[in-house]
Amino acid sequence: MASGSALIFDEEMTRYKLLWTDPVCEIEVPERLTVSYEALKTHGVAQRCTQVPVRQATEQEILLAHSEEYLEAVKQTPKMTVEELKAFSKKYSDVYFHQNIYRCAKLAVGATLQLVDSVMKTEVRNGMALVRPPGHHSQRSAANGFCVFNNVAIAALYAKKSYGLNRVLIVDWDVHHGQGVQYCFEEDPSVLYFSWHRYEHQTFWPNLPESDYTSVGKGKGSGFNINLPWNKVGMTNSDYLAAFFHVVLPAAYEFDPELVLVSAGFDSAIGDPEGEMCASPEIYAHLTQLLMPLAAGKMCVVLEGGYNLTCLAQSVCQTVQTLLGDPAPRLSGLGAACESALESIQNVRQAQSSHWSCFKHVEAHSETSTKRPRLDEENGATKEAPETNTEKKTQAIVWPEPLARTSACVRTVIAPPPGVEVSLPEGCQPLEDVSQSTTKEVQSIRDKHFQGVTDQSVLQPLGNVISVLDQMMSKEVCNGCVVVCDSSVSVRCAFQHALIGLAERVMVVFIGDENIPVITNDGKVFLVQICTEETEEKCGNRLSLCLREGESFTAGFMQAVLGLILPLAYEFNPGLVLGVVGESGVKTHLAPVWGHLTCLLQGVAQGRTLALLQGYDKDLVEVTVAALSGAPVPPLGVLGAPKPEDVQMIEKQRQRLQKRWGLLRCTDSES
Repeated sequence: MASGSALIFDEEMTRYKLLWTDPVCEIEVPERLTVSYEALKTHGVAQRCTQVPVRQATEQEILLAHSEEYLEAVKQTPKMTVEELKAFSKKYSDVYFHQNIYRCAKLAVGATLQLVDSVMKTEVRNGMALVRPPGHHSQRSAANGFCVFNNVAIAALYAKKSYGLNRVLIVDWDVHHGQGVQYCFEEDPSVLYFSWHRYEHQTFWPNLPESDYTSVGKGKGSGFNINLPWNKVGMTNSDYLAAFFHVVLPAAYEFDPELVLVSAGFDSAIGDPEGEMCASPEIYAHLTQLLMPLAAGKMCVVLEGGYNLTCLAQSVCQTVQTLLGDPAPRLSGLGAACESALESIQNVRQAQSSHWSCFKHVEAHSETSTKRPRLDEENGATKEAPETNTEKKTQAIVWPEPLARTSACVRTVIAPPPGVEVSLPEGCQPLEDVSQSTTKEVQSIRDKHFQGVTDQSVLQPLGNVISVLDQMMSKEVCNGCVVVCDSSVSVRCAFQHALIGLAERVMVVFIGDENIPVITNDGKVFLVQICTEETEEKCGNRLSLCLREGESFTAGFMQAVLGLILPLAYEFNPGLVLGVVGESGVKTHLAPVWGHLTCLLQGVAQGRTLALLQGYDKDLVEVTVAALSGAPVPPLGVLGAPKPEDVQMIEKQRQRLQKRWGLLRCTDSES
């Protein structure tokens, strides 16, 4: 099984710069790479990565996405004078050339392909390539937007050709639309391309109508291009998470990629002069975490934009630390996406509703202002965005430096039933014997809460439960898994002990039909229960979902996870997640989806999750331990359509809870 994260960097890619005055291009500087790499070294992150050497891409590899005529033209640049370079640059839009840029561009492509090889050959699990020049704007026969060769597009084509892949996902979180990637794959159903980007009704660069949500791909590629336009600046962590929960992840899970490529532009972060957004560096830890369960963990992150050097370095560190498995930082203050973001999300979901089962239930609505450019009332001309002093505006923005992210000595501990041996992945250890102090504490809890329980097989695992929670509190371990005999007793014991000192709020995610004695009206506990019996819930801190076994169980389960459970978990912001599997009528198909749910919830509570599994089920235990320890969980396969009754039930619950929990909202009418 692959482990570790690759980091690819070569100082040679800093050895070109702008040789003349150009206000548009002056922000693309060599320091973008050096500050990123130095930050990784300063925080001890680079030293933990597998260093992979850089190579130059071959001409045949470059020609996967570019024409021979364009390649030949770029090959002449090393021999050009400054004046000739300047004239050559003017043939294209918003780009500059240098005598060394051809070599650097070949290294950028080569570094990206080295990363793909390392991941696909299972030499590492995932990784990041710090490359320059960026790539996602360059087109078949044109440089564009600081980009010479399209690094990620070439990587997708290379992966398909070299490893026989049928489904590659590209997620582009740069603040500019990667039109070069879109043009490359808009007729290709084997590559799903998602881009969010500052658009402002086509007044923001690259000012293209095809950057709007209406561009869904062409021919066989229809539905495999997803554009989410941001029509105002100032988007926040909540806006980005809403886009992931309600657009990116549902389509990605239905697509079931074999490889995830990320066009990682950090100009979408706070303080950047290009993006003017307000999302914190920490958000990239969570975006990375949310993509990691896909494709059995095979993920390649490739640097694109990012022009505020401070925020760029912080965001790169957040991304790589998550790839390494460090717990993601908690995000506070989350709520509903802004009205403009909800308009865009709503329009994207409707535009894609005929292409993806996960969006088929989206109701038709009248076109919202996302599609309408702002028109001058007198002459009908499109207004340009007002001139602003962007440099002064972004310099004035101050944000707190991300807190240090520390990992526990042990990632995961497991307490299986006595006499049972479990195959343990890297980072996972068996729980040691319960200490005398813990034994006394358990006796106190028994006397206080469980006087009527006499079955020792029920009471014995409580020591393991308390022991794991205490080790989480002392930061000796990050998470744990305990096999128990009675989930109801164990849950009650766990959340009461956790609320004493480990967590101010606990989220309980329970799979089973039993009644869980959890009080939720004090706001300290949120209970999610997935069962086979319908129940009527009115409490704002309870969610009950009736999902029954069958062919569409996996699709319905994941729709509930992405559209309900994850948004609730992120907004509730617990200090501990209790994941519990009790007696349930859905155990046949449960293990794979339970693994993905556990993986996705690792972004919450700094990864502090205690899994309580009633009875020993080998498959369930192994997938739980894999998810907790950061090992890959098995892909779910291409998802079909959920049952209509499941969709109706999920939507009914979303409507019930969205007034209190804003991250559940996905239409502007709910704002």
